[in-house]
Amino acid sequence: MMKTILISGCSSGIGLCVAQGLRERGHRVFATARKLDDVEMLCQQGFESCRLDLNDSESIREAVAWVTTQTGGTLDALFNNGAFGQPGALEDLDRNALREQFETNVFGTHELTRLILPIMHRQGHGRVIQNSSVLGFVALPYRGAYVASKFALEGMTDTLRLEWKGSGIHFILIEPGPIATRFRANATLAFKRHVDAASSRHLENYRAMETHFRQKALKGGGGGFTLPPEAVLKKVIHALESSHPKLRYGVTIPTHLFAFLSRLLPDRVMDAILARAWL
Repeated sequence: MMKTILISGCSSGIGLCVAQGLRERGHRVFATARKLDDVEMLCQQGFESCRLDLNDSESIREAVAWVTTQTGGTLDALFNNGAFGQPGALEDLDRNALREQFETNVFGTHELTRLILPIMHRQGHGRVIQNSSVLGFVALPYRGAYVASKFALEGMTDTLRLEWKGSGIHFILIEPGPIATRFRANATLAFKRHVDAASSRHLENYRAMETHFRQKALKGGGGGFTLPPEAVLKKVIHALESSHPKLRYGVTIPTHLFAFLSRLLPDRVMDAILARAWL
């Protein structure tokens, strides 16, 4: 059965892949992006598209109004995909860097979800699919801002599921590990914008991290345990179409491995493993 779905962050990577894949399956996809050039690109690909900037409340309200006008006031699903990563040791990130991370990954996502929930409540059904991360349940060094934002997203999603129990609205978490997208390239830009690496006690590790990101970029973002965005698409399809969707969908070997180990091992042992896994 065809479903209507609004997706944030469709300029590339997971968002674009999911939008294309769901459209191929016959669903009506509203693919949004932050930049007008990307909105134009999506329109050229035949998508119903508009600007949606998670840092801009007016943009969020206008996007929701436009989508519901197109659908006659209904919407079956929301895929909260728009996000970015802010690398850097927490001691090297000021309040503005953390605020910027949370504005997109948490506050904007929450605001968009709040506007969609009354629509789903009126119609008696809906699915809110959250693109979280393996870093939504384990921490890694130099990913503290992103980790905090994804931990927050997971906590909010679990709470929403309890508060809306019996409503017909499902709240679902997708938990990718490494996926071949422009995520690392965008994270590098955020790092350079907010971190004074030269004066940090973590300089040597920052250099290693930059080399690692550069090598990944040369491989097209792949290699190792990294999977293509289609791996996430597969999970979103099940979350959207199944009559009994899971509460959580792990994606990639690291996600499944860390989920298993975090349940099995003492915290100090997990710390020792994660301290070596940051690259």
